[in-house]
Amino acid sequence: MITISVCMIVKNEEKHLARCLDSLQGLWDELIIVDTGSTDSTKEIAARYTDRIYDHPWRDDFAHARNYAFSLAGCDHIYAPDADEVLDAENRRKFARLKQALLPEVEIVQMIYVNRHAHKTTENFEKDYRPKLFKRLRTFQWIDPVHETIRLQPIIYDSDIEILHMPSESHAGRDLRIFRSVIRKGHPLSARLHNMYARELFMAGAAKDLLEAEDFFKESLRDGARSQDEHMEALCVLARAARVKKDHAELLSLCLNGIAAGPCAELCMEAGDYYREIGDWENARDWYENARSTPAILDIRCQEEFPKERLALCDAANANDRSGAVHV
Repeated sequence: MITISVCMIVKNEEKHLARCLDSLQGLWDELIIVDTGSTDSTKEIAARYTDRIYDHPWRDDFAHARNYAFSLAGCDHIYAPDADEVLDAENRRKFARLKQALLPEVEIVQMIYVNRHAHKTTENFEKDYRPKLFKRLRTFQWIDPVHETIRLQPIIYDSDIEILHMPSESHAGRDLRIFRSVIRKGHPLSARLHNMYARELFMAGAAKDLLEAEDFFKESLRDGARSQDEHMEALCVLARAARVKKDHAELLSLCLNGIAAGPCAELCMEAGDYYREIGDWENARDWYENARSTPAILDIRCQEEFPKERLALCDAANANDRSGAVHV
């Protein structure tokens, strides 16, 4: 049987921490809590479960904090939950069985991350595999009988354990602040982070967030080293910002340029919302229908849920117009 270090980074998680730790009871061999500046009762709650509580200065860098937490672990494997994650009884039993039977050569165990938009997430999936359990010390092995080489790729096991992601509020404000801090420091955003920044802005950004991001995405749009996908992400954010500013000429230009390059549901929705806001229900309906038949790149709801809702509004408006018509 393997041993497990549960390593968590937390800050102001008094609403969630006990729920998370209660759901993990009996699974850990050591519990390590790294607090990055809580001002509520988080550390007092953590102390009911472990005396391994450490303070660590917050640097707007989750990776730095997680690396510190991992450095404190001493067991065979490390499990890295967030405080708003929960294992229900069935999946706790699955985890216990995994702990008993995990093969020594497995270096990463993926678990099924279960999201629901009702829990204020900014993810585009309901279920998705994520690496959650990590072998603490990796052993290198030679492979191949001739032209032998070191195996570099980790051995990954896709388990059937489901982790429920149940935040009580959106983390978008915190994440967007960190993105702005990274950009101000002059650090480039990878393609992955470019997508995540655009997605969080598009799905959960306030008007202020969108306007503060304009310069970055305008530069991204001009950057020839960025991919077509990244240019489309930038167009979506900039179109939303133009609609917020009621710069209709810029909005339509961005939508049409993007749709000509490679249509996406988000830009169709932006064009449809513009026409709906000016009362042009027929054009709005056309764009919403286009959104339903066009792939989404940032927010999957723009392909199904949102156009369906907006089309119902268009039908209701058209019905009202017909019922109010005067016949002579």
